[in-house]
Amino acid sequence: MRQKLLLRNFLLCFYLVPGLSAADPDVRVVIDTQTRNLEIKKGEETLEVLEHVVIGRKGAGAKEHRGDDITPLGDYRIGWINEKSAFRKFFGLTYPNIEHAEKALKRGQIGSYTYDSIARAQLTGQIPPQNTDLGGQIGIHGLGSGSLSVHEVFDWTHGCIALTNEQIDRLSLWVEKGTLVTVK
Repeated sequence: MRQKLLLRNFLLCFYLVPGLSAADPDVRVVIDTQTRNLEIKKGEETLEVLEHVVIGRKGAGAKEHRGDDITPLGDYRIGWINEKSAFRKFFGLTYPNIEHAEKALKRGQIGSYTYDSIARAQLTGQIPPQNTDLGGQIGIHGLGSGSLSVHEVFDWTHGCIALTNEQIDRLSLWVEKGTLVTVK
């Protein structure tokens, strides 16, 4: 019940409070962890496909704790952009979200203070706490000076989605802070 109430309030805030939406709300990113493709979409139209994205060392699924090397599934926003990342560019995702926090609270992994902090961040369009037991610093990034040959063969991240440097540059033409990202 609490989750539904918070989600309803979030949706009301999202539509009523200026500045919480992406500049172009129709542009979104869909990352398919099965096909390993990243699609840039506007409405239902696919604008561009970036192939062979790399995910966490232990695949994608229900990320339950920091250091599990799993890429979390779900809907996020780009919460921040680091143009000077060691990985060329880093588009930070608003992970963990309310859904992750709700499950962790039920498991007893986090307390109500942490849950409330994550929920409040989502409801106000802010970056959720990045230092909880659920982990943080999940995003989409390039290789930087990393090995392209490793990227082509292995899932090597600690939970992020990695692209080549050329691909992250292409992605940066389409997205900005607030862009919706679905990891499925």
